[in-house]
Amino acid sequence: MFKIGLGLAVLATLHIAASQALPQEDFFEGKTIRIVVGFSAGGGFDIYSRVVARHLGKHIPGNPTVIVENMTGAASLIAANHLYSAAKPDGLTIGNWNGGLVLNQLFERSGVNFDAAKFEWIGAPVGITSICVISKSTGITDLNKWMASKTPIKLGATGLGSDLYDFPKVLQAALGLPVQFVSGYKGFADIKTALESGEVGAVCPSWETTKASWRNSIQTGDVNVMVQAVPRAHPDLPNVPVAINTAKSEEGRMLIQAGIHDISTINRPYSLPPGTPKNRVQMLRKAFQDTMNDPELKAEAAKSSLDFNPATGEEVEKIVVRILRLERSTANKLKDILK
Repeated sequence: MFKIGLGLAVLATLHIAASQALPQEDFFEGKTIRIVVGFSAGGGFDIYSRVVARHLGKHIPGNPTVIVENMTGAASLIAANHLYSAAKPDGLTIGNWNGGLVLNQLFERSGVNFDAAKFEWIGAPVGITSICVISKSTGITDLNKWMASKTPIKLGATGLGSDLYDFPKVLQAALGLPVQFVSGYKGFADIKTALESGEVGAVCPSWETTKASWRNSIQTGDVNVMVQAVPRAHPDLPNVPVAINTAKSEEGRMLIQAGIHDISTINRPYSLPPGTPKNRVQMLRKAFQDTMNDPELKAEAAKSSLDFNPATGEEVEKIVVRILRLERSTANKLKDILK
């Protein structure tokens, strides 16, 4: 009797272990997945997430419904904190918040109630090709002339914590760019108007935004791209200097890598709460990659003039860990630049 009981116990244990190891492909059937976007409807994060939501479900076993919900506030910090501590870790809540908040954790800023290393990362649909453009009216025609200018160029920016402010701040420190910041603009559209009127002479937006809204000015030479802050030259900009190759010190290169390249890549990531079952994480990672390769998504993106250059969940995870393990001296320097 003892041997029979022991045998049954062993079989039961093996059954439980086997059931836990199964992919549970039927889990998502009949369920609804929420993509919680940390910004308001109609913005870039929201637009991309609604496109992804329309195609993601068909690539997930069980074909669940996928919807988008907006949870605004504190530049998406509220959504990130909610995902970390309040959302159930069952794979049915996906967060879409500003990856730049990982720097806030590194800088130990108040309000960050999460450990980014503990999120489960699904991927990021698009990164940012950060550039700096300068008006023809400044007389500056290339990066070398800008760097050698005795007079600082007025650069339009928004405010601390935004790409339009933080990225040129890092470039100013890493390359020694002579820049006078004129900040407080509400967004790129206002800075564009200010540059066209001569109020400022430069701005550092994304290439994706620039080519969509300034194509004619780029073609006529009224606005010129001076530098691009990407690991490798963008195919559209083969002759524009790459910032990290121009930096004159290892510290400058590290600042560009951590403060621009890494943050640009994980700018719009998708993540799951800590503790989400690994098999569901893997299913959602695969589904995300399949969605990024979906011809129907690509057709919709082309029709809407949306660029997709995705990073995998594994790639996002590595970048997050790299940022959080940044040398303290470099982290302090970056914090001082972005204070």
